[in-house]
Amino acid sequence: MAKRDYYEVLGVSKTASDEEIKKAYRTLAKKYHPDVCKEPNAEEKFKEVQEAYDVLSDPQKREQYNQFGHEGPNMGNGFGGFDFNGFGGGFEDIFSSFFGGRRSQSSTTSSARGRDLKINLTLTFEEAAFGVEKEVTINRYETCPKCSGLGAESKSDVEVCPKCHGRGRIVVEQATILGRIQTETVCPTCGGKGKVIKNKCPNCGGEGRVKNASKVKIKIPSGCQDGQGFRMSGYGDCGMNGGASGDLYINVTVKPHEFFERDGLNIYIEVPITFSQAALGDSIVVPTIHGDVSLKIPSGTQSGTKFKLNGKGILDGRTGNQGSEFVIVKLITPTKLTSEQKELFTKLSKTNEKNESVFDRIKKFFKGDK
Repeated sequence: MAKRDYYEVLGVSKTASDEEIKKAYRTLAKKYHPDVCKEPNAEEKFKEVQEAYDVLSDPQKREQYNQFGHEGPNMGNGFGGFDFNGFGGGFEDIFSSFFGGRRSQSSTTSSARGRDLKINLTLTFEEAAFGVEKEVTINRYETCPKCSGLGAESKSDVEVCPKCHGRGRIVVEQATILGRIQTETVCPTCGGKGKVIKNKCPNCGGEGRVKNASKVKIKIPSGCQDGQGFRMSGYGDCGMNGGASGDLYINVTVKPHEFFERDGLNIYIEVPITFSQAALGDSIVVPTIHGDVSLKIPSGTQSGTKFKLNGKGILDGRTGNQGSEFVIVKLITPTKLTSEQKELFTKLSKTNEKNESVFDRIKKFFKGDK
């Protein structure tokens, strides 16, 4: 039998919003749920509604369906069998809001992943440029060293929960307007763990983990930038009931440098030079993060001139790319002159009077004398 149009199944238009699609799905899923609906084809209708929602609620699948219909790529082959566990979060939300509980996705209790942790790490300009290994102290839950995560004084103190028989969930019968319905809920005796402890570990109180101040070494690669984040897998809180540990997220703040400024992998620095160095040329010593280097200043250099030092920037430890250092020279005007210096500048100014200055040309332009 040919499949019905997904928009027709949900009873919405092709221009329906995500919220309209979700609302229609929830209404129909409640209506045709096999535990509620007594129609002979309720199960097939429920699967049809779920399949339509799975496609139309996904922007990429919806676009493909709008172009190619049921034959489009990644449309799948429908549902081969009725399985409550395959519907994901949408079905679970409906079951919870309508029936007051959730179906168990497993007949056994599940473990819980540990919580992720976040810290801020401040680095100097040089530490970020060259990379560094930092040891920090974080407060996190770790497996209890006394009971090794068991939560009890000994293995003999751990017993299967007599109420749920180790499942961690129990079946509860509820009276609703639709009749009596059976749902599953977390076992109140064991809290969903499926086991009870006679004598709890005195160190962790039966939780199986304790909070400690732990020292962690963090390796920051060269080329790290201000505001950059890193993740260390498994360095967050340890999990519950054998669950995986969470992750540690590091946010980096880089302190500004007194002289250097950074733009990506490139470094900029302003270096002062004198009138004589600018006019006659000179060789000056310039600092870089890799050490001092000699830079030749050509005669006639103007203030603000930029010089490039290849390979003297920051090395990106992940890509291998390296920036350059740009040196911007700034002419210094002396504020205190000796008698000899004043005499020399006076002589220099008289020689300049023989040549037409830029200001003289500007004056002539506005006077109309061209």
